[in-house]
Amino acid sequence: MMTKKANPIDVQVGSRIRMRRMMVSMSQMQLASHLGITFQQVQKYEKGINRVGASRLLAISDILGVQPGFFFQNEDGPFSGGTDANTGQYSVKSLLTADGISLNKAFLKIKNPGLRHHILSLVKAIADREEAGAPVAAERMVRPGADKDRSSSWQQSRLSFSAKS
Repeated sequence: MMTKKANPIDVQVGSRIRMRRMMVSMSQMQLASHLGITFQQVQKYEKGINRVGASRLLAISDILGVQPGFFFQNEDGPFSGGTDANTGQYSVKSLLTADGISLNKAFLKIKNPGLRHHILSLVKAIADREEAGAPVAAERMVRPGADKDRSSSWQQSRLSFSAKS
């Protein structure tokens, strides 16, 4: 039996549904409940296995708080995948990962602009070193409670950073 191959547009629409659903911290079950369908059907939409009809896509866009065109935004160009050599822009697809969404949500919760700037600078420096092939200096990994002195030094460095801000 031959398996049906997903249409690239259906896959893109599904991935955009998944991205937006995760951005608003909604589970597949919650979205399914709003739509009156099973969460398995939502999974099939997100994978591009099943095509989303126009009326269903309109309902999804209302629930997720975006315009229907959001699901069709072209990912060609600087944000299509990897890095664009001319702009240095990275893929939107990297933001679609659980880590990317989690990092973005946590970062947006930080209200202090100076602290956000320092965190961004740190992440950029790590990425630049890794891209250049240089080893990223990292302290040894410590299991929680394995080194009680380290936690007090963390507290001291945290306090001194707060005082500077």
